[in-house]
Formats: sequence, C-alpha cells, structure tokens
Amino acid sequence: MRQSNPFKPTAGRMPPLLIGRDTIIDDFEEGLDDGPGAPGRLMRVTGARGVGKTVILTEFGRIAKARKWEVIDETASEGLAQRLLNRLAPDKPSVNLSLKPSVSIAGLGGVSLGEASVSSKQMPLTLRAAMGQRLDALERKNAGLLVTIDEAQAAERSDMVAIATAVQHLIREERNIAFVFAGLPTIASKWLNDEVLTFLRRAQSEQLGDIPLQDVRDAFEDTFKDSGIAIEGTALDMAAKATEGYPFMIQLVGYHIWRIAYRRRRNLDIKKPDSITVTEQDTEQGIANALSRLGDAVHGPELDGLSPIDKTYLLAMAQDDGPSSTSTVAERMGKDVAYANIYRTRLIEAQVIKDMGYGKVDFAIPYLRQYLREHAAYIRMNSSGTSL
Repeated sequence: MRQSNPFKPTAGRMPPLLIGRDTIIDDFEEGLDDGPGAPGRLMRVTGARGVGKTVILTEFGRIAKARKWEVIDETASEGLAQRLLNRLAPDKPSVNLSLKPSVSIAGLGGVSLGEASVSSKQMPLTLRAAMGQRLDALERKNAGLLVTIDEAQAAERSDMVAIATAVQHLIREERNIAFVFAGLPTIASKWLNDEVLTFLRRAQSEQLGDIPLQDVRDAFEDTFKDSGIAIEGTALDMAAKATEGYPFMIQLVGYHIWRIAYRRRRNLDIKKPDSITVTEQDTEQGIANALSRLGDAVHGPELDGLSPIDKTYLLAMAQDDGPSSTSTVAERMGKDVAYANIYRTRLIEAQVIKDMGYGKVDFAIPYLRQYLREHAAYIRMNSSGTSL
C-alpha cells in the first residue's frame, strides 16, 4: 500500500505540524476556555501570502469543533454578509427583503424573477438576530459559535460593517461567540482606520512571520523519521536552509524531497522502516522542484495584486544581489526619492519587502528576487506605462 506524503503544500490544507505557531494557538484556546470577553475570542491574523493564515483558521476550527462549537468558515467576496445569514438561518425567509430584478418571463405580464436579499441598511440587525438565535440553541448545550473570515482585505465595506456591528453587540451581551478574520497586511490600512469599523481595532493582532531555521530543521528530522525515511547531516541542513523559514516553502521542500526519497525506496522494494536515508542529490532535486512550484503558487499571484509602479520598484531592487539602497532604486526608476518612497512604503506595509535600516530595503518573500530576474521581460511587458 502506498504511504501518504506527510507534507501538504496546498493552500488551506492542514500540514502535519504547525511549527512556530504555539503562542497564537494557545491564545485562541485560552480565549475559548476563559469565556465571553476573553481577548483570544476576537482576533485578526495578518501576514504575507504563504505564511499560513488559512492553515491557522483551519486549526482554530478544529479546536472549536473539539469543544462542540459550531464553526462557520467564509472567504471574503461580494455578498459575504448575505452568505453568512443564509448559513445561520437557511430555513427561515428573512424579513425586509429587497428584490433584485433579473429575468422577465414571457406570458406572465412582465412579471420577473429576481434574487432576494437583505438590504444593506437592514443587514446588521438581521445578521445580529440570526447569530443570536443560533447562539440561543448552542448555549443551551454549553457550546458556542466561531466565525472565521479569510482574505478579509477583499471584503466589501457594507459587509464588514454588518458583521462588525453584529459581533460587537453579541460580545457586549457576553454571548458565547468567537470571531477571527485573516488577511494580507493591507487589511490594516483598509479597515482599521475606518471610523465605522473602530471595533475591529480592538481585535487581538497576530502577525505571522517566518519560522526559526533550527525549528524547521528539527521538524524535518522528526517528520521524515516518523514516516520511515531518515534525513540527516548535510542533506538536512540544505533542506532547512532552502526554506528560509517560510511556512509554505517548508511544506514544498519537505513534500518534494520526501517524494523523491520515497520513490527510490519503493523502487528498491525496501520495506523495513528507517532503511533509507535522503541523499544530497535527493535534496537538491527536491529543492529545485519546490522553487518551481513556489513561483506559480506565491510569486505570480503576489505580483498580480500589485500596481505597475510597484512592480517597477521591485524590478529595480532585483538588480542587486542583496539589500538595495532606496536612492539607487529611485535612480533606476528615473524618479526622485520622494516619489519612490511612496511605493517603498506601500510594499513594506504589504510585507513584500522589508526595511533593513540605513536607507536600505530587501525582499521579504523568499526567492522573489530570483523570480523577478527570470520573468523580468514578461513583467515589464505587462506593466504598461512604466519602464526601467
């Protein structure tokens, strides 16, 4: 029987270990156990792509379900509040409905069918009532309700207002509710300065970053050993270093190295546990495969979300082998430092680059420099109106 790969480099899939995330998980667990009003029950989780935000939400859901809580997971997009309402009260028609005309039906005198939805003015009250009714049933069983919202930076303002208003009132009423929203660092500038959403500022802030390489090394060694394959010495050091502590890269590197070693063991028909050891060649090939996948899964989508001038700034940085001088970047862009600093600040806030002090910046996402160099011509061609 084929053995399952212990590494899961897929967005939202639960990896075999959540290394370096003990504190945030403990805070959430304590929040559930400490009761209404505990800080861990209202949380915002931010970080760049690939640092494990969705994985954390999945883990929170597992923890809540183990306590018999109901969990509603949603990803922000148009109609978020309406979808939450539909899940909370699927069998009850909502009052104060507005009808959105859609298609006329011949022979019915111009009558049209449409999509029923709660108006934006009524949504906060309606959503609060639906959550309250669901909590009435859950609290009789000493349980609660966890709502998680992923990609919160993409939510419509009206949806966030409705959700924030409803949750705020339920927390004041000391109901058994927990609310966690996750998103890119831009969530701070988009929502937290909105006067209507000041309630969200009080959410416990958790910023996910990289994992210490020693923790990565230990995790690789234990996970490979538990699956019957050994990784040690130079091969282990190479694998840990290649991840740069980036959570998604940890899963990618582990996945590809394990797969190569497992196939070799299977081809040799070796069945005895711990009877095969990862070679340096296995590691080199696994890292190469992981880097190829990283570009498609992280670098490409990250650049797609940036403006043409943001990309121009990054391409100017990519010409350096290490940290870049902000004045040199501005010169390469053909702009003055004040102009370039606008985009420097934006990219730092988005955690695409990081401030290195003394007027220097460097890439915050591993291997982004290499990706930019390899795809520079394509990026320039698709960044109309800018040039280097």
